[in-house]
Amino acid sequence: MTQEIIIAGFGGQGILSMGKILAYSGLMENKEVSWFPSYGPEQRGGTANVTVILSDDAISSPIVNEYDIAIILNQPSLEKFEPFVKPGGILIYDPNGFQNPPKRKDIYVYKIEAHDTAALMQNTKAFNMIVLGGLLKVSPMVKLDNVMLGLKKSLPERHHKLLPMNEQAILKGMEVIQEMQIPS
Repeated sequence: MTQEIIIAGFGGQGILSMGKILAYSGLMENKEVSWFPSYGPEQRGGTANVTVILSDDAISSPIVNEYDIAIILNQPSLEKFEPFVKPGGILIYDPNGFQNPPKRKDIYVYKIEAHDTAALMQNTKAFNMIVLGGLLKVSPMVKLDNVMLGLKKSLPERHHKLLPMNEQAILKGMEVIQEMQIPS
């Protein structure tokens, strides 16, 4: 099993954190892992993306030209990365702020209204955990217990009191993700 994943959006959406948690979760399951972040100097508001590879075998390079899964959280990232999802791959997006939805017909497309769900939960910081939950529902590449261990490892100890809230957000993401299209 190898999953090559891109998570892309604006800085401040928890893109890099989501990738780090996914990478730590893979390590907890003794998988080979690559975490390769890319972001502009402006951080908040600028573009950010992270490539995560989880594999049962050695990873030859962290550089990926095509992705099994793309999590897209803004329009510029959709335009940049949608062409690089492998045919039959998965694209997950939050439609908030999108003018144009995904166009490809040869991939699975899932919509997750994480922004609106986080607002309903009265916790906008849970946005990325809702998205992560949606991913794990669609492609359960790591176990929830290991995601929680990965989250605990990536959060400073002073924030460990937030672990139950993050777990609730992950579970909510598993509930609200919607399949929009199967490949034709």
